[in-house]
Order: sequence, then C-alpha cells, then structure tokens
Amino acid sequence: MVTAVEIVPGCLWWPGWLNRTRQESLVGELRQVLERAPLFSPRMPRTGKPLSVRMSNCGPLGWVADETGYRYQPNHPETGAPWPAMPAMLLEAWNALSGASLAPEACLINWYAPGARMGLHQDRDERELRAPVLSLSLGDTALFRIGGQERGDPTRSIRLASGDALLLSGPARLAFHGVDRIVPDSSTLLKQPGRINLTLRRVNSAEDGGILPS
Repeated sequence: MVTAVEIVPGCLWWPGWLNRTRQESLVGELRQVLERAPLFSPRMPRTGKPLSVRMSNCGPLGWVADETGYRYQPNHPETGAPWPAMPAMLLEAWNALSGASLAPEACLINWYAPGARMGLHQDRDERELRAPVLSLSLGDTALFRIGGQERGDPTRSIRLASGDALLLSGPARLAFHGVDRIVPDSSTLLKQPGRINLTLRRVNSAEDGGILPS
C-alpha cells in the first residue's frame, strides 16, 4: 500500500498510487470520455485569452471558463451535450483517498501539451469548500508548486509523476498552486508527449439540494 507524504499541512501526496496496468486502463476509459466530450480551449474572463491547457470534464457538472467568467455547468460548452459519467476508477480513488462524505460532482480533465503550464491559483469556484480536491496524474511528469492561502506565501515544488495522487484538504484546500512546466519524455504511458491531470471536486454542499451554482 502506498503511504501518503504530507507536502504542506493538508496537502497529501501518494507517489505511484496507480500502477502501470491501472494507468493504462484509465487512459483507455478517458479516450472514450473524450470522444463524447472533446477537449476545448478555455478562455480568460474579460480578455478572452486562451489558457495553454486544454480541458474537458466528466461527471454531472463540468468547469468551464470564457469571457463571462468561471463556472460549473451540466453541458459541454461547444457541443451542448451532457458531460459523460465519471469512470468507476475515479470514484474508487475518491472513496479511498478523499475522506469526504459527499460524492464528487465534477472531474476536470486537463491536457498539458509540452510547453503548457498553469499559473498559481486557488480552486474556489465551488460552493462546498469543505470537501477536498483530489487529482490524479497520467503521462509526463509535472513540476507542481504549492504555497499558502495568500499569493505571496512561500512555495514548495514537487514532481508529480504518472500514477501519482494528490489531495488538497483542510488548510491546503484554498492553497495557491500551479504547474510550472512539464518534464519532456518522462513517461511512456501516452501515445504523444504531454500530461493528463484529473481533478475531482465536490461543487455543491449537502444543503444546496443538488442545485447548480448561480
């Protein structure tokens, strides 16, 4: 059994949580998801500038970004179709690692091509901020950086490799974090260079009764 490493208080890292066989199985399921919900290029609010990371979602809700802002919605922004269901392996990971009593409602699928990055940010578009955020890495290694709840807090970096799991919980739930770069040719899992990051999130609180965020 893989033992968790606490990077900063509330940020738990399980190196190699998914073995190679399970990684390959999950990639196969994700290909089917992306056939129904193709990757799209989210855009920054107001400016419309595209992010370097391409995205999709699975689960009842999906996170999108465009000129009007950041939000969760039940359908793909380009096709209009509902998001596909989450693969069972993702729900198993949530149940095994999150410690949360509420099920995840969204799984954001981020595709990092070589050269893509993600600036320091907080995950705070959810109504339920008490539930943790769980991520799984597939493909090339990412140089991941995490700080505190203020943008200027000191940061620490680790290398998230294919199969690693990471949890932001408690004091780390609203920590600033990002991906500085992708390490090229660090994995043979995917057919092309790059990295897939899967982020499972609970959007609504139990008190919301399953309504969508306004």
